[in-house]
Amino acid sequence: MPTIDPDTLLDPADPRRRRLLLGGVAASVAIALPLAACSTDRGTPTVPSAVLPTNPPETSDMGKLFTTKDGTQIYYKDWGSGPVVSFSHGWPLSADAWEAQMFHLASNGFRCIAHDRRGHGRSSQPWHGNEMDTYADDLAELFAHLDVSGVTMVGHSTGGGEVARYIGRHGTARVAKAVLVGAVPPIMVRTEANPGGLPLGVFDDFRKAYLADRAQFFLDVASGPFYGFNRPGAKVSQGLIQSWWMQGMMSGHKNAYDCIKAFSETDFTADLRRFDVPTLIVHGDDDQIVPIDASAHAAAKLVPRATLKVYAGGTHALGDTSKDRLNEDLLAFARS
Repeated sequence: MPTIDPDTLLDPADPRRRRLLLGGVAASVAIALPLAACSTDRGTPTVPSAVLPTNPPETSDMGKLFTTKDGTQIYYKDWGSGPVVSFSHGWPLSADAWEAQMFHLASNGFRCIAHDRRGHGRSSQPWHGNEMDTYADDLAELFAHLDVSGVTMVGHSTGGGEVARYIGRHGTARVAKAVLVGAVPPIMVRTEANPGGLPLGVFDDFRKAYLADRAQFFLDVASGPFYGFNRPGAKVSQGLIQSWWMQGMMSGHKNAYDCIKAFSETDFTADLRRFDVPTLIVHGDDDQIVPIDASAHAAAKLVPRATLKVYAGGTHALGDTSKDRLNEDLLAFARS
């Protein structure tokens, strides 16, 4: 079968794109025709009442949903059986970002749970609650809903902040261990107490680029610093770029915008000091999104019983660009 360059499909003038669009229209018509046949007259087609849901679904083909106290529906995956490992994803992604790690651990005797943060992925997109306290409370509600304990909590980037704020607000009664991967704590933005942080203007520029053309902004982040594809000699994966872009575009517009402030300006210093479980901190020393000095190095000094592993040349996307090594490190830590 001939290879089609995905970039050409973005060109409205490309005939292959038109054929794909026409194919999609034809498929829609094919689906609609049987529904029309169910009509009791020749007017507006009706759908048999037996196929109409009466309540929001609790499950889907790929995962499950639960509803928080404020009415937000949170999507989550629940794979495997055994000791529980939870995964919190980065901005503006979804639980899909963790599939390689979930598959590896679930294949080795662990129950792996990952949710789409509110406003991200397949979860609903509330106007409110797009900040770390609510993110952590949503996760606490999910743990209570599933009645899990002895959890190894894993968080990447913004998800690392979510793990830290969860422990800061809810303690470790349900938690056995914690892992921070390329994580934002203690705090990303530069302050008097954090002179090594990034200037606020960096995140203001993020917001401006996001509002100007969020689709292009997501493409630029994925094509460059997130995976380190802007480095000389980098092996670029168009598949990873497109997966990141797709996950990002599934996020709510306001939710992802608000989350920029949440991941950059939240101070997790007090939360890190409340950690009282074994903690693994993993970070790449070429992380261009969350520079290591003001994050992992600082966090390791604040967390009691922390072990710091630095991946030489590692990017922000260790779950993909250092997948095999991270999978083994997570498995060994979960088993320890």
